[in-house]
Amino acid sequence: MSSQEIHTSSNLSQTIVEPRKGWQLIDWKELREYKDLFYFLVWRDIKVIYKQTVLGFLWAIIRPVFTMIVFSVVFGRLAKIPSDGVPYPIFSYTALIPWIYFSQALGKSAQSLITNVNMLTKIYFPRLIIPMTPVLAGLVDLVIAFSILILMMFWYGIVPTWNILFLPLLVILMIMTASGIGMWLSAMAIQYRDVKHAIQFILQLLMYAAPVVWPVSLIPDKYRLIYGLYPMAGVIEGFRSSLIGTNPMPWDLIIVGSISSLVIVLSGAFYFRRMERFFADVA
Repeated sequence: MSSQEIHTSSNLSQTIVEPRKGWQLIDWKELREYKDLFYFLVWRDIKVIYKQTVLGFLWAIIRPVFTMIVFSVVFGRLAKIPSDGVPYPIFSYTALIPWIYFSQALGKSAQSLITNVNMLTKIYFPRLIIPMTPVLAGLVDLVIAFSILILMMFWYGIVPTWNILFLPLLVILMIMTASGIGMWLSAMAIQYRDVKHAIQFILQLLMYAAPVVWPVSLIPDKYRLIYGLYPMAGVIEGFRSSLIGTNPMPWDLIIVGSISSLVIVLSGAFYFRRMERFFADVA
C-alpha cells in the first residue's frame, strides 16, 4: 500500500485507508509523522552492524585501510597508475571513503524491502522509510573512516584547500545518488527476486567505472561531460580536490552529476511510489 488517503464518515465513525493512485511525489508530511519510526530503524541498523562483534566500530576503518593497501600495491606499484602527483595510498583512500559508503548504502538499500518483508505485510507506514534507512545509517561509518584520512593528511603533510567548504554538497550528492538507485532496485527486487543476484555485479561495474583507482585526468576532454553523468565521478574527484588538492574542483562533473542524480532520485521515488501498492502482495 502506498501513501494513505483517509476518508472519515462522521455518521458511521469509520476510517477507510485507501492507496493513492497514479504517480506521486514524496509525501514529506507523512514522513514527518513517522519520524520516530524512521529514527528507530536507523538506530537499529547502526546497532545491528556492530552487535556481537569483537572489533566493533573498527570494522569501519579496517575495510578501507586494507583495500587501500591492496590498491596501492596492485595499481600504484605494479600497474603504475598515475595519482595526480600525490602518494598513491592517500590518493586511493580519499576515493575509497565515498565509494565504500555509496556501495554499502546502495547494496543494503536495494535489498531492504526483502530483509524487512515481515514489516511490509503486518503494519502500515511509509514504505519509503525502508530503503532510506541504510543510506542514513551508513553515514556513521563514513565519519569513522574519515578520521583515518585526517591522520594520513597529517602524515603526508597535506593541507586541505578552501574547497573543503563544498564537502557537504558532495555528501548530499552522494546520498541522493545512493537513495535514487536504491529506490529503483529495492522496488524491483521485491517483485523480481533475481535482481538481488545482480546487485553485487552492478556494484562491481560501478566501482571500476568510478575514478577510485585511477584519476579523472585520464578521461579525454571530449568525453568528460558524458562521463560526468555518472554522479560518483564528480563526488570522488571532488573529494580529492577539496581534501588533498590534486586538481581544481571539477565543477563540470559536479554540475552534470547533480542533474543526473536529481533525475535518478525523482524517477526512483516515482517508481517506488507507483509500485509500493503491490509490495505486500508479492512479498
